[in-house]
Amino acid sequence: MSFEVKIPAVGESVASAEIGQWHQQEGASVAIGDLLVTLETDKVSQEVTAEAAGTLTDLTPEGTEVEVGTVIARILEGDSTTPASSGDTTPQEKKPPMMAAPVEEPAPPSSPEKSAPAAEKSDITASPVAKKLAEEKGIGLHEVSGSGKGGTITKADVETAANAAASVTPAPQVPPALPGKDAARTTRKRMSPLRRKIANQLVSAQQTAAILTTFNEVDMSGVMRLRKELQEDFIARHGVKLGFMSFFVKATVEALKTVPSINARIEGDEVITNHFFDIGVAIGSEKGLIVPVLRDCEKKSFARIEQDIIDYATRARDGNIAISDLQGGVFTISNGGVYGSLLSTPILNPPQSGILGMHTIQQRPIALDGEVAIRPMMNLALSYDHRIVDGKEAVTFLIRIKDCIENPMRLLVDA
Repeated sequence: MSFEVKIPAVGESVASAEIGQWHQQEGASVAIGDLLVTLETDKVSQEVTAEAAGTLTDLTPEGTEVEVGTVIARILEGDSTTPASSGDTTPQEKKPPMMAAPVEEPAPPSSPEKSAPAAEKSDITASPVAKKLAEEKGIGLHEVSGSGKGGTITKADVETAANAAASVTPAPQVPPALPGKDAARTTRKRMSPLRRKIANQLVSAQQTAAILTTFNEVDMSGVMRLRKELQEDFIARHGVKLGFMSFFVKATVEALKTVPSINARIEGDEVITNHFFDIGVAIGSEKGLIVPVLRDCEKKSFARIEQDIIDYATRARDGNIAISDLQGGVFTISNGGVYGSLLSTPILNPPQSGILGMHTIQQRPIALDGEVAIRPMMNLALSYDHRIVDGKEAVTFLIRIKDCIENPMRLLVDA
């Protein structure tokens, strides 16, 4: 009896997923609850575990994009040796019978050198992933030794053969063609669903919104001094560090209260103004940029905000962000400063009408009380939808952010 492994329903707006990584090989014995495969969608990663025990077979190759509900593998329940000899049927079973002896036929006189590989190839059993990889790397399966059950060639076997072939320098027979040179100098890789989604979102934002960016700078002396004074007690009490982001989240809430038009979005011919403060915080991961949302920031303490950010960062790294974590934000904060960015023009996260860009802190000379002083300065950038936000409102928003950051005790009192 076989159990079908299908693409599960990930979310209402997700219709397909990409086979990201198989954690079990073709022919592997799996138990209930074993991790089988990681799926990549345009929003999140999804792990699929085994719901039956048996032998895993008919794996859909990694990198294949399939629709929700599609069968991507089968688990043959019972003894792993049974399927090869029994009549248990899997419509996609591609393994040739190992018991059948090859029929000896005289080799065609015109091409005797081609008959041997063909005869060998008829006895070869390989997983779909291994076949695809061998084709991509130009390796004949008859040259690969199978380490799987019953001599099945696995993906690892093909990779070993490819590495062994690469370590041997073949004698040049003909001058290399230009396509070969180009192939060695470039790598072609399919975009992940998440990266494609990001690309589409960014292009859509540029094409559908009238994006304008306004800049200002802020003296970080007050926040840095306050963090230094409170850090030890803050860590002892809450178990997390007091970072810069919680100050900017709280300052953003105050600025949105001051300029409600930035806490709004356009739907058709209507403007929808939000009266809540769910702030998205952009987090970079190995798979791309995601923007999880901190809910009801006006009600949260600095410690709760810092804890939520750490939790999201950890889950993003492990690929455990849920779709609901990314939905419903009214405004976004992006901190390019952690990568050393001095100045940038962030792109809106539709359908939001504003995004705040933070940048690296630099010691710079400024005029202070008629004298030149060196202060830790940060550039701020506010990109906004000029269709519903005027320049005056954008400047007012940034000035409110600046006032809150340069006088951080006000945030603590208001909180």
